[in-house]
Amino acid sequence: MPVKKIIIAIDGWSSCGKSTLARQMAKALQYTYIDSGAMYRAITLYFLRNIIDWTDENQVYEALKNIELDFSANENTGVAEIYLNGENVEYVIRDLIIAEKVSEIAAIKAVRIFAVEQQRKMGARKGIVMDGRDIGTVVFPDAELKIFMTADNAVRVERRFKELYAQNPNITIEEVKNNLEMRDYIDSHREISPLRKAEDAVVLDNSNLTQEQQLEIALRYVKEKT
Repeated sequence: MPVKKIIIAIDGWSSCGKSTLARQMAKALQYTYIDSGAMYRAITLYFLRNIIDWTDENQVYEALKNIELDFSANENTGVAEIYLNGENVEYVIRDLIIAEKVSEIAAIKAVRIFAVEQQRKMGARKGIVMDGRDIGTVVFPDAELKIFMTADNAVRVERRFKELYAQNPNITIEEVKNNLEMRDYIDSHREISPLRKAEDAVVLDNSNLTQEQQLEIALRYVKEKT
C-alpha cells in the first residue's frame, strides 16, 4: 500500500483498456475509480432521450441544469457505476448509438466545463483513479501520476468488436473500425480539450500485454511516485 494517496490520471485512445486498467488500479490500491467517459456517455444518453438539439447553445445550457451525475459502488462487484438523475445507466450507456454520438457531444464547450467541474469535485479528496481524454492535461494537470495509454489500431478494433458483439451479434467489424476512426479524429481535433499526451505522462502501450502485466507495470509507476 502506498504511504500517501495521490491522483492517478489515465488518458489515451478509445478501446485501449483505460477503464480496465483504472478499475484494476483502484481495486489494488483501495482508491475510488471515476470513469469520466461514463459521465460524457450519460450526458449523451440524456440528450438523446430528451431530444436535445446539441447544436443549440441554449438547449444545451438548459439541459445541463437538469443533469445530476453520481457514482455508487455495485454491492456485488464493488465497482463504481454511474447514475444519471438517480438511475443506474452503467449498461445502457455502452450501446453503439451512444458511442456514435459521445465524441460529438463531449466536444461541446459547455458540456466539458460541466463535466470537468464535477470531476474536480470528485478528485478533491485524492485517492482516485480517473480515466478519459483530458484528465492529465485539463482536469488534473497537477496529478502526481499521469499515464497515457495506447495500442495498435487493429488490436483496439478487435477488442471493441468483441465487447460490442456480445451485446449485438449483427454488428460488423467494419462498423466498429469506422466508429473508432471517427472518435479518434474528433477526440484529437476538437477545439476544446483535445486528446493529447501530457508532457509528464508515461506511455503505456498494451498491444501485447495481458491485463495482469499492464497492472504490474502501472503499480510500479505508483510505487515510484509514492
